[in-house]
Order: sequence, then C-alpha cells, then structure tokens
Amino acid sequence: MPSDESRRALMKPRAITVDGDRVAYRVAGKGPVLLLVHGMAGSSVTWKHVMPALAKRFTVVAPDLLGHGESDKPRAEYSLGAHTDTLRDLLDALGRRRATVVGQSLGGGIAMQFAYQFPERCERLVLVNSGGLGREVNLILRGLTLPGAESLFPLVCTPRLRDAGNLAATWLARGGIRSTPATQEIWRSYASLADADSRRAFFRGLRDVIDLSGQAVSALRRLYRAARLPTLIVWGAQDRLIPVSHAIAAHQRIPGSRLEIFDGVGHYPHCEAPERFVAVLVDFIRSTKPAHLPARSPRRRSDLHR
Repeated sequence: MPSDESRRALMKPRAITVDGDRVAYRVAGKGPVLLLVHGMAGSSVTWKHVMPALAKRFTVVAPDLLGHGESDKPRAEYSLGAHTDTLRDLLDALGRRRATVVGQSLGGGIAMQFAYQFPERCERLVLVNSGGLGREVNLILRGLTLPGAESLFPLVCTPRLRDAGNLAATWLARGGIRSTPATQEIWRSYASLADADSRRAFFRGLRDVIDLSGQAVSALRRLYRAARLPTLIVWGAQDRLIPVSHAIAAHQRIPGSRLEIFDGVGHYPHCEAPERFVAVLVDFIRSTKPAHLPARSPRRRSDLHR
C-alpha cells in the first residue's frame, strides 16, 4: 500500500461550483472512471486507504456529498435523488460521461439510485455494506430519528469535545498507540457533527432514509433490474451497523452478481482491509464488460427505494 505521504498528495481536495453550491472532491489517476461515494456523516477522506492504489489503473473521483466534508451544507433537500443529481452534475462539470459507481453505506443507496435514474451513465455497480437493502439498522441510528434528538446532540458533540479528542489521539499516536481504521472512521463521523451546519444536514438526510423502526427505504423489490448491470457486493461479516444478511439477500435477487464477504471486517472494508478491497474491485472490473444501457424515461424522478 502507498505511504502516508503519497496518500496525502493524491487526496488533496479540489472544489467546483454545481448549481450554486460548492462541491469538494478528490480526483487522481487515468483510465476508466470510478466514482466513489461515501456514507452518512462521512467524506471522501474515507477512501484514502484505497484511492492511491486504484488511481494506478483508473480515474478515481471521490466527492464530498453536499452536507458533508468540505462541500457546502445548504438548507436544501438531502434525499437519495438529490445527491444523485449532484453527482451527475459533478461528472458533467469534470467532462466525465460514464463511471463504475462504488457506494459505501448511505453511498450504496445513492449508487443504486444513480443506476436507476441514469442507467446510461453507469457502467458497473459496487455496493459496500450498503444501505437500502433491508429494514435492520443499528439501534443508535434509529434512536437519532426521534423528535428532539437534534437539539440534544450538541450537548454530547461540541467543538471543544472534538478538539480534545483529536488532541488525545495525537498524543496516543506519538506514544505508538494507534486506533483502528474503523475507529478512526467512526470518530471522523462523530467529530464532523460538532459543526452546526453539518449536524443540520445530517439529521435531514438521516430522516429521509431511517425511522424509529429501521431503514425506511428499500431497493429489494427492484433489484432484478440490476441484472443488466455488472454488480459487485462487498460486505464486512462483523458489520454492527447493517447486517451481512442484507448482502446475501441482495446477491440472491441480482442474477449474475458477485458477492465478497470479508471475515473479521466490520462496516468499512475499504479501510479495514484495503489491500483485499482493491484486489477484489480491480478483478471485478477486469473480468466484466461495462454496461451500455439506454437512458431512463424522465417521467419518473422519485427515489428508487420508495
């Protein structure tokens, strides 16, 4: 795997204005386009462990979704369809027509929505511990959908606590004690919510896909449509946020799909097992032909999962 220095060089953020909003993104490499879509309360930084290796073979585009990372956080819609439109417009602005779309967690739901809204632009679909494939989801996320949760959250997630946590992590690292990649991802998600605008966007997006009973959206009944699209499903067997049973159910409903379950890995296979993740993804792309599907009728623009 590349050194920390090479990772930092390739992960330097850029930004572009899309429909009046600043969208931050990271791009590297040459060749067929990989569009990497992060999860809820995440950012494109989540791909830092795999982006340098992937950039040796592909043009890798990793945006910060609106409401996340260094992108703008407008008072706007944060539905799957809205995120998908932004990704389409970003690719247009970068002069990229088609891509293999890779989505992790919430990003998986967005990737499926992208394939549904713009099939002519999607060459392959890769779902990584994806949302939108069943009701079950972590109890904490369900609890955060309760009325008033957003007003209580600032008490346990403040800039002072975030800064103290970052300082403690730095001290521990200097002493040779490093947290796991999964812990780092969880901390970055938590720390991002110390910002009021990020927190507002998070709760708006959360309630679009999750309610107290679980995931409120599901693509299971429409997954048969993905049969025309080369599809890879990657899942960590020890995922405590979204159960691995969702991966198995999706694989059974998508004829010709490929399923890779990583033992000993949780919700972030691309961080916890980056070498294996890159190898699986590269092999999948090499062994499949990009789809060439017709454009979908514009008469229906609602989210795939509703």
